Amino acid sequence: MEVTRTNFAESIEIVTEAIQEASFITIDGEFTGLNISGLNHTGPLDTPEERYHKLLQGSTDFLLIQVGICAFIYDGSAKRYTAKPFNFYVFPRPYTRHAPDRRFLCQSSSLDFLVSQGFDFNKLFREGISYLTPTEEKSIREEIEQRHLQHQQSFYSPGLTSPDGGDQAVPKGPIAIPEEHSEFINSICCKVEDFLTNSEDETLELPPCTAFQRKLLYQTLGTKFPNEIHVQSKSGEKNQRFLVVTRMKGEEELKQREDQKQQEDFDELDRAVGFTKVMKVISQSGKMIVGHNMLLDLIHLLGHFFYPLPESYEEFKLMARCIFPRLLDTKLMANTQPFKEKILMSGLSDLKKTVEQEPFCKPDIVIPEGFGHHYMETEQLHEAAYDAFITGQCFISMSNYLGKFQDPPVVILPPASPLLEPFVNKLFMMRLIDIPYMDLTGPDLKPTRDHVFHVTFPATWRASDLYQLFSPFGNIHITWLDDVSSFVSLTKKESADSVMKSLCKKGTPYRITTYDEFKRRGKERNKRQTSSGHSVSKKRPSSPEDFDIPSKKQKSLNVNAAPFQSRSTPTNTPEKSDPGSTAREEESMTTAGEEQGEGDAGTSSQVENAETMFEVPEAWE
Repeated sequence: MEVTRTNFAESIEIVTEAIQEASFITIDGEFTGLNISGLNHTGPLDTPEERYHKLLQGSTDFLLIQVGICAFIYDGSAKRYTAKPFNFYVFPRPYTRHAPDRRFLCQSSSLDFLVSQGFDFNKLFREGISYLTPTEEKSIREEIEQRHLQHQQSFYSPGLTSPDGGDQAVPKGPIAIPEEHSEFINSICCKVEDFLTNSEDETLELPPCTAFQRKLLYQTLGTKFPNEIHVQSKSGEKNQRFLVVTRMKGEEELKQREDQKQQEDFDELDRAVGFTKVMKVISQSGKMIVGHNMLLDLIHLLGHFFYPLPESYEEFKLMARCIFPRLLDTKLMANTQPFKEKILMSGLSDLKKTVEQEPFCKPDIVIPEGFGHHYMETEQLHEAAYDAFITGQCFISMSNYLGKFQDPPVVILPPASPLLEPFVNKLFMMRLIDIPYMDLTGPDLKPTRDHVFHVTFPATWRASDLYQLFSPFGNIHITWLDDVSSFVSLTKKESADSVMKSLCKKGTPYRITTYDEFKRRGKERNKRQTSSGHSVSKKRPSSPEDFDIPSKKQKSLNVNAAPFQSRSTPTNTPEKSDPGSTAREEESMTTAGEEQGEGDAGTSSQVENAETMFEVPEAWE
């Protein structure tokens, strides 16, 4: 079902009902861009914390412009799922001059790709559903209340009064009418007087005028015709502003009209909240949320519709699991035992084809009429709702495969099954060599990197020079940082102890540092920058504090598999690879090897219900 601002009001009940009935919910998003070229590009040796900060700085200034949500409802009697996909166009249209007017980035390659896939940008800008964060909604609501309080206490326009720090409005006094505006103001006063005396109409529309002229008219008409008229500003079809004068029968009716106007403003604010209502319902449902390679989707959903993303990585994890208590990433499932040896390519479209064949089984899913029934016959990749739909199909197929391992085996495995717990609240990490996932409920895996070295060298060096330098120690993997530095990882880890002794010599054109030493120096440098006030990172507001999160033991992922090997990154690349490749490119990766250890994930926390554990803002109540 396609949902725009044209049909959002009539669709919200249908969406809410589908979410509340759902066994689980899938999500997908489309963006105006993925990363800022040259700014903290992601690398295979990032830690989850470093990856979060890179995405925070390099991705969050783009817009989330289409959100796909698919509710999967299990029918026990028919032993099949009913899928209800919704395709939302979202655009942060400023509904008044007091609302946020967002600036955002676009990446030409991303827009060109979306156009090639049939994305309708005219529909986005004309009919995109607006949204406000809870903080923005609360701020505007308070501004409306203050403005109407001032209206009740003064004849002057809202622009001519200001709060004194409390609940009382303090008149600033009337503005002297400039000579160049006198003729216009007098003509309007004559028109209003004629309207009151000779017309039987209830309202009079005044011609469009400037904001300053409207301010003068509020002041003059309120003084000249007290308790006789109500003046209200409105917008025309082309957003031109004009005043509407309504005939009043005394002070009591004027007060009633002002109360009505306040309610109209609240109703308009409610429409501006828009798509945030859907995200609120999903959060408060506590249902499992399933996505594919969903870290970037999650970051945008939290930042656009809930709260500013925190600078602290631990606060981000806390915020994520409070708003969405149960998350599952199908790309992580596909790259973890017992699936990774059976799934060679984990891109979403390839995954769908794989799990429709043996040893998997295509699940029985129906889509009711009016909910995108054409998705059953037609492939529409990169339409957010379709991607959400096939993400759910892949999840059901892989879950049912796990049902074979239950005692006794089951054909359909429910989303609440303990067999799925090892995957819950762990997000797939693209291109990380030895850390397969971000753990939202516990400490992240910390593999040893004694075999990794940071090397600086002349700008004329190429990959062949590094291969030659490290040739006595076997094969290597190069991670380029820039033209004069890189990380070099040894394939034969047992040779690591010999590197510093053999290669660190005086007079060489290169410099080698162990990975741990390089990271230690980086932390010290950042501390010095912070203490001196020269930190370059943009400070963001923290997420709500004092989340009340109960503890619950959660199983670790099964990482007792074959040692990690990237299926797409060759170890003998002759030239430099592109250091600015995007964070969302689909590639197949496997989970970490035995050297990470069975217990690295540790004991974690699990949020049972987002509505009770999350500090719900007043605007939601």
